[in-house]
Amino acid sequence: MFTGIIEELGEVVSIEEIGDSSRIRLRGPVVCEGARHGDSIAVNGVCLTVVDTPFELAAGTGEFSADVMAETLHRSSLGALKPGSRVNLERAMALGARLGGHLVQGHVDATGRLLSREPGERDAAGELRWEVLRFSLPESITRYLVEKGSITVDGVSLTVVEAARDSFTVSLIPATLALTTLGTRAVGESVNLEVDVLAKYVERLLDSRTLPPTATGEDR
Repeated sequence: MFTGIIEELGEVVSIEEIGDSSRIRLRGPVVCEGARHGDSIAVNGVCLTVVDTPFELAAGTGEFSADVMAETLHRSSLGALKPGSRVNLERAMALGARLGGHLVQGHVDATGRLLSREPGERDAAGELRWEVLRFSLPESITRYLVEKGSITVDGVSLTVVEAARDSFTVSLIPATLALTTLGTRAVGESVNLEVDVLAKYVERLLDSRTLPPTATGEDR
């Protein structure tokens, strides 16, 4: 599990294509601190597994490698990465740690596109105080979004400002713009979306109330 609070802006070092999958090497000294083989690190909101050996990690390069299967490349924006691409990085949360964002699984539900960027107010020095971003919203996840609810965009935990039928908006403060890839995303670029898992559980529980009885005639 993750919190959607980005720890570091990392960088893609190299991408090795292995059949229909890829091995991505990334630079992230913060998330590599204390990293072990098999640890989980979210890359642009996608939970990936560190595959480096203990010996390789002990070298202290500040880099790690992760294998990305074809399904992940197809269902997320990771397939569009190239050497030099900046990425949002977050280590899996520690049990008992503060939950600064919301519960994030690192399982991308869909991809959307940045539709527009609208600057908000500026302070006395002319510095931007916030910016409103609008993203497209695939029909498959529309029902999970509510105004003031949570959504993860490229691994960043955000609050939904407006939830329309086919799009939604978020307001980003200067820290988010400076410390994540969302500050430099261009209109038209693809982003990874993960809805609040609590909404999915509620939906499943409600659906179970309408399931047909079992063969023995007992309710499920």
